[in-house]
Amino acid sequence: MIGSHQGFTRANFTPVTKDTRDSTRPGIAKQWPTLLMIKLGRITMHRFSEALEPFGIRPRHVAALIELRDHGELTQQSLCGQLHLDPTNLVAILNELEQRGYATRRRDPEDRRRHLVEVSKKGLAVIEKVSEVMDGVERDLLDGLGPDERDQLEGLLTSVWERSGGYEAWSQVEADATDSA
Repeated sequence: MIGSHQGFTRANFTPVTKDTRDSTRPGIAKQWPTLLMIKLGRITMHRFSEALEPFGIRPRHVAALIELRDHGELTQQSLCGQLHLDPTNLVAILNELEQRGYATRRRDPEDRRRHLVEVSKKGLAVIEKVSEVMDGVERDLLDGLGPDERDQLEGLLTSVWERSGGYEAWSQVEADATDSA
């Protein structure tokens, strides 16, 4: 499926005006701006998923491959911690990555109870290919923001992330979602 991608196009995105200073804020942003973050998160996930679809890969696959690329071979448990995922969800991701030849998983010769996971050459190649379309989605989503505004946005989002508990809170949300499923 990788070879079928014809390049990133703006055809799937609705253009918006570049200068939004005079536009009316969505109603939820007036009372609860954090609810707007939920909507933006869904839009962002949808656009990344749509852009990655021609490659037969999802954002969660890319996240796992990037962790493996950046950290080298990891135990499955370590990767689970790096991604802040429930072990069951990670197994599903790794099964899909292995089926596509993007990652390999094998028993740890020092402890047969553990699995070691690493990105394959094919996985490294797909990271390179999808990086271009992911950069395109990022450009489109942040189009119209200057460098200072982007820095400010990153700082504000990072601040909210850290004050909300960051990765620890994210892990708990993932665990709670799995428990209630």
